[in-house]
Amino acid sequence: MKAKAKPYASVWDALADTPAEAANLRARADLMRQITAIIHDHGWKQVEAAQRCGVTQPRINDLLRGKVSRFSLDALVNIATALGRRVSVAVEAA
Repeated sequence: MKAKAKPYASVWDALADTPAEAANLRARADLMRQITAIIHDHGWKQVEAAQRCGVTQPRINDLLRGKVSRFSLDALVNIATALGRRVSVAVEAA
């Protein structure tokens, strides 16, 4: 008999071992999407985006490809700040 798959609220809940880890993954992914949108909206190539963000081109490639595991929240806040953005955090009831 086949076991029933456990339903998850999000992909992050399915990937993470704890609710805290899922929240961290969700926050990083959201910030990465916003930074990616800024890069695309300006039409920057990866090399130019890397210079503006203060990171290497391979790092920008990882960001644009959505490699969440390669970025901490700190690193993403630093990148957003380098792009002249302010990052704010909201805490909501779960």
